[in-house]
Parts: sequence; C-alpha cells; structure tokens
Amino acid sequence: MKLKDIGEFGFIKRVTRGCLIRPQHVVKAVGDDAAAFVPRHGEVILLTTDLLVERIHFLRNATSGYKLGYKSLAVNLSDIAAMGGTAREAFISIAIPETCEVEYLEDLYEGVKSLAVEFDVNILGGDTTGSKTDLIINIAVVGTAPENEILYRDTARVGDIVYSSGFLGDSKAGLHLILNNIHADSETFRQLLKAHLLPKPYLREGRFLARRDGVHAAIDVSDGLSSDLGHIAEQSRVGIRLYAEKIPISQNLKQFCEQFNFDAPAYALSGGEDYTLAFTVSRDSAAAIEKDYFSQFGFPLYPIGEVTDSKRLELVCQDGEIKILTSSGWDHFRK
Repeated sequence: MKLKDIGEFGFIKRVTRGCLIRPQHVVKAVGDDAAAFVPRHGEVILLTTDLLVERIHFLRNATSGYKLGYKSLAVNLSDIAAMGGTAREAFISIAIPETCEVEYLEDLYEGVKSLAVEFDVNILGGDTTGSKTDLIINIAVVGTAPENEILYRDTARVGDIVYSSGFLGDSKAGLHLILNNIHADSETFRQLLKAHLLPKPYLREGRFLARRDGVHAAIDVSDGLSSDLGHIAEQSRVGIRLYAEKIPISQNLKQFCEQFNFDAPAYALSGGEDYTLAFTVSRDSAAAIEKDYFSQFGFPLYPIGEVTDSKRLELVCQDGEIKILTSSGWDHFRK
C-alpha cells in the first residue's frame, strides 16, 4: 500500500495507536499542536536527538522496518544512558519517499514501540513529510536525571580506571557483512548482525553508574572507542592509556577476525555503533562498583585502561610497545 492511498492523516492514525505507554505526568499526548507533560520535581531535563538518513546510516533493503525503528530509538536512548538519565518521552519525525510502502512504515513504528515499552518511554508526537528519494528518520528523546547524578564527558580525573560496559567491534563486523553481501549462515554471523541492527541501550546500567560515588566521566560508544574516548580526553584535558589485551572482544568477533584476517583489537578500537558505555571510575571505588554491577546485571564491567596526565590517547600493545592513537571511528564529513 502506498501513502497516497491513505494520506498523511490516515497514516498518522494507523501508527500512533499505543504510543502513550506511561500516562503519568502527561497532560496531553498525540493529537494537538504540541504535547504537554510535567517535569518531575527535583530533576533536570535531558534532551537528545539523532537523525538517520537512508544510504548514510542504513540501507533500507538490508533491514526490516521493525529493526530500523528499534535502532532509531535505541541510538537516542543510548545518549540518555551515557548521561545517567531516565528516558521519558520520544518524538518521531519522518520524511517518506514514494517508494516506501505503508507496511514497511507500520513495521518501523512497531519496532520503535517495542523498545519504548521495554523502557517505559512515551511517544508523544513528531512530524511527517515527503522525501524525493530517501527515507529520513529523526527521533528526539526527553529524559530526566537528578542534577547531582548526571554523567558528563569533561569530568575524568587522572588516575581513574577506564571501563567498557560491553564487547566492542561486533556492530562494525555486522555492518561488514551487510556491505559485502555476506549471508549470515552461522550463529556467529547472526549475532554480529544483531549487534548492528538491534543495539542494546544501556539505560539501566547508566542510571546505576550515575548514582555511584566515584564514577566520573562517561560517553556512549557510537563513533568508535578511540574517537569517543578522545572526546573524554579532550574535554577533561587528560590523557587515556588503553591496553590491547584488555579490550573486550566477543568470541563471535574473534572468529570473524580470524576468518577475514583482521586484527581483532584494532578492529574493536575503530568500530562504531556498539552503544556500550565507556566511563571512568576512581581506583578507590572500582572494586565495589564492579562487584555491585555484576550482582545487579549479571554481566561484568571491563577495565580497559587508565586516565593519565599525558593529554594523549595511547595504546599499550601486547608486545609492550606504546602507540599513539588517533580518532579512527566514524566521522560524517571525513572519508
């Protein structure tokens, strides 16, 4: 079915059913010129937005509408997670080309809503318009956090331990499979594709970290670990030293790198869209936080390096050689 068969408002009626997931604190949801909701007492507002453009961020023929919708919301939730916030309300704006079927768009909204339900996030509106060629999705998410429990990029301290909340490089491997038309004919490849198409937002984990004394700076790994830790180093005016042997690499990525002759630590450092959290913790607090994190979530934290006063990003290789790292992740305006 084409959009012209039902019109803009017919489409809006079809996809906005079930968008009010949590009515508390919402004065007016979808249906007016603007949504209205009440901020929570004692909390500040966090606002983030991400724009996904076909052929830049995704290939429509390589993913389902459901997975695209899920990921479109997940990347925004990850920004809220990186600051230790709780996601509350979402707004979806979408530019639709004539070649996009209504069924694909309905599937897209189902993907958004499935993740919204998991994290109690309302979808309170947005905008729809036409596009000449490509599908374009922009989601804005409003979150909240206590003012004294927000994680920033500019608060790392010399001596902190640097952690990752999960494996790195899997998403990049999944993208490699897509771009090279490699069929996911094994469980290893299917898991790598899942890492790219259905990333996990670490919202609960980010809130846990923000509540803990000793957690200083944080960022989500969206552009690649070397690039994102470079942001922390620059804004905190510190250096960061990473250890190649400590980079958390999944068994799936190890098998992938062996098969395609990639260096696994280098691959993990430069990969983007993992949406894990990279953060720094004081040495005095590290052991207790590691223990409590595992107790609550059932997964370990991975210590991967330390904050130094060098103002450089360094990698200690497995043979002991120290290399200066440059940002090697995704940059929209560099080739």
